[in-house]
Amino acid sequence: MKTIISKISLALLISTGFASCSKFEEINTSPTAANGDQVQIEYFINGSITGAQMNPDVAERSFVLYWKTAARQHFTTGISGGSYNDEWSGVYWSQISKWLNNTNTGIQVAEEQKAKGAGKEYTDNLIQVSRIWRAYLLSEASDLFGPLPIEAFQGINPEFNSVKDVYEYMLVELKDASEKLDPAIKIPGDIEKFDRVYKFDFAKWQKYANSMRLRLAMRLSEVDPAKAKTEFEAAIATNNLITTAADNFTVKEADGWNDLAGVMSREWNSQVLSTTLNNMYIGLGGIKSNDQLGAAFQSAIKENDYIGKRYLNHYSVMTNDPSAGYWLDGLPNTIDPRAYKAFFIPGDLTGSTFSNFPSYTTDAITTTTKLVIGKDDDDKDANESNDIKLDAKYTWNTFAIGDWAAKGTLNKAKTTLVGKVPGLSKEFRLSNSSRIFFASWETYFLMAEAAVRGWNTGTSAQTAYENGVKANFEYWKVEQFATQYLASESYNRLGTSAKFSHTAEPGSSHTMKYIDGYTGTAGTANIEYPVNNLYKSGSVKNDILTKIITQKYIANMPWLPLESWNDQRRLGLPFFENPAIENTLTNLPDLNSGNYKTSNIKFFPQRIPYPSSLRESDPNGYDKAKELLGGTDAVLTPLWWAKQN
Repeated sequence: MKTIISKISLALLISTGFASCSKFEEINTSPTAANGDQVQIEYFINGSITGAQMNPDVAERSFVLYWKTAARQHFTTGISGGSYNDEWSGVYWSQISKWLNNTNTGIQVAEEQKAKGAGKEYTDNLIQVSRIWRAYLLSEASDLFGPLPIEAFQGINPEFNSVKDVYEYMLVELKDASEKLDPAIKIPGDIEKFDRVYKFDFAKWQKYANSMRLRLAMRLSEVDPAKAKTEFEAAIATNNLITTAADNFTVKEADGWNDLAGVMSREWNSQVLSTTLNNMYIGLGGIKSNDQLGAAFQSAIKENDYIGKRYLNHYSVMTNDPSAGYWLDGLPNTIDPRAYKAFFIPGDLTGSTFSNFPSYTTDAITTTTKLVIGKDDDDKDANESNDIKLDAKYTWNTFAIGDWAAKGTLNKAKTTLVGKVPGLSKEFRLSNSSRIFFASWETYFLMAEAAVRGWNTGTSAQTAYENGVKANFEYWKVEQFATQYLASESYNRLGTSAKFSHTAEPGSSHTMKYIDGYTGTAGTANIEYPVNNLYKSGSVKNDILTKIITQKYIANMPWLPLESWNDQRRLGLPFFENPAIENTLTNLPDLNSGNYKTSNIKFFPQRIPYPSSLRESDPNGYDKAKELLGGTDAVLTPLWWAKQN
């Protein structure tokens, strides 16, 4: 069999000594096929889609430690502090090379069968499905690394293409493949199982292709708005998009150490609530905690103008996180209703969201902790009786990422985390969910953003925005709050409200009550709404686009962290607080004690450097990739579509 392998694959195959064509035949031949030598395209589709669910090895490194961390979906500094791990990058590069290789090989197999007259009625449709899926895989890889090879070849090292060329290629592929799909063709029942997404329902694959065109077109909005508009409107004109939950692109997870294991299922990854999310959640939508929680929690709910106990010796305030310095000794008065679904409340050990991870410790069930007074020496201090005891039961707190220096070591709530701050819901820690790659709410939020830009979407920005919120509320099973939520003019900690037509700015700060944690003295403080200098020079906090991206970010939590990171790189939205810098972060050299209240693109990761396996296996290709990148092969080098930041 003559196999055309994508150039991105060969770079890895050279460095790892990966299998030859005959090996692909061996791996992908169906054990139930009539002819033991026959290889069918559906086997390759299944292999690629299954592999892309990420086995625990690549999921932990890529989905959790890179994507979720860069998107600020949980508390971890890592890539958000400018660092990266070459081994993690190499694991992902190796795996996506296999997924692309499977897809490209399957296409070649099918083309050869068609040429010999051995194709089936549905063979051409499966080729189009493969092309659509390949476009997604290329977008995933390019959004991480940047320039990639896109053309098929044989026997030579890859020729890298610019990010611009990769995006143009993907958009052409999605358009052509979706148009060539024939939804009227039915797939045999015994073949359906090879498509874990849609069971080869080609009408749904068309909708996915067109919705992906919306996503990729919008990525160009800041760097090439004319091209973005043209491509977006062409996809809209199909009137064939993912707009209902039934059409969502999802793949069912499964237990075990395999490709289908839950991407967030590793016990040792704490995945606790981030400051970024918390500042969005609190106050947004005006839904009271009293109305969301049962009787056991009512006494823990605080007044709306209370921010907590202030512990300046145990919290870093060298960040533009508006909540820095405070421990909320209870639950917020109002909060986005999705927050209590996505994260469990510390101490709520019998709740449906509680996750006892890691199960090999008692951390998750232990809510007591302390703030050390005096010198901390291997978790001991000179006079432990002076330590401040904290009980995190029925409280709601987060910590800014970054370097807290001594304050961090003295704050035992921060050093232990699990059981002391809200943790990711059990639903996502077990391998019994369906991983979402594209959902109806994203279509609506993309349409809302396009309408704000004046593009033709066939609907208003408000209608699309509200449909997106409602679709996500239905997913979280909190739809009973949607009407009240969408009518709310309450600001969150960032100065953004939920009501579409409410664009009044919140002012620079608001007054809140607190208690000095050391003396017990009550006081008031002016809590600033942070300035997001990355978006409109920090002049607004509550305009329409900020609302749309805020809702899109919350809706995409936790399944689509890469898209959330993409939006922040593309627009500077939503607001990401700067890492704390009690000590200088060596990987973010431009962030310092004089500018930590200001947002700057140099304070946030922009990409993942290529793995050393590429440099070693194909130095010429690597040099070309760097040239096309337009900067050093570094975390802080922006991608082509993000440069307007």
